[in-house]
Amino acid sequence: MLTAFGKGGKFTVLTIWLLFTVFPIYWMGLTSIKPKREVNDLYYIPNSGATLDSYRTLFRDYAFGIFLRNSLIVSLVASFIVIGLGILGAYALARYEFTGKSQIMLAFLATQMIPGLIALAPLYLLMQKLSLLNSLIGLTLCYVGGMVPFSTMMLRGFIQRIPPELDEAALIDGCNRFTALFRVVTPVALPGIAATFIFSFVQCWNELFLAMILIDSEGNKTFPVAMRSFIGGYWIEWGGLSAAVMVGIIPTVIIFGLMSKFMISGLSAGIVKG
Repeated sequence: MLTAFGKGGKFTVLTIWLLFTVFPIYWMGLTSIKPKREVNDLYYIPNSGATLDSYRTLFRDYAFGIFLRNSLIVSLVASFIVIGLGILGAYALARYEFTGKSQIMLAFLATQMIPGLIALAPLYLLMQKLSLLNSLIGLTLCYVGGMVPFSTMMLRGFIQRIPPELDEAALIDGCNRFTALFRVVTPVALPGIAATFIFSFVQCWNELFLAMILIDSEGNKTFPVAMRSFIGGYWIEWGGLSAAVMVGIIPTVIIFGLMSKFMISGLSAGIVKG
């Protein structure tokens, strides 16, 4: 009986948690298909007046396709660069002993403790000197610089769990260090790489603060910045904002769907050893 009660209690808790998680998304989706005159009406099931006008307005009047493209380019390019640099640094930190190794890892961790506001003014001036303001290239480089330290430490945890004997066997077979890394270590660490890629992509995709400060031109705005078009000083266009949120969820859902099995196994295997 206690066992049955325990299972029932777990089911109840999980159901409540699921409702709290899914309901905001459902409510956004419902609001996005309401006619403008019914946006503030309280009903939980779409009625016969459901419409896609908010989505048409999103791409026809606000040109959100351009902003979606900008965010996809920046997020994907930054994530691939982060993975490329991170795996090289992670391999070095996991396999080699050298002077200053502890200081480097401490510096990587320290960068995650510094609020972004502190580095905003120097970063803005640097981008200005390099003529990279209002540029997707400049924004991508900023994302890469911010993500590489944490991603390197994350990947180091995955690589540490791979037996060094695999590297040694590859070296005996005639591989050099780079070949051993990319032909032997990388395939084994693929779950961790996938998890790190997803983490990097989501962080870049959702980032608003830097994109809002560094990008001013309309054609280079990213998706999160463009969503602010629906929020004014004294009004919020709930239909358009909800439609934008639903569209913005799609890329992350696709990425998670394609890599979910790698992410789950990777996160469980990538715990950093002491």
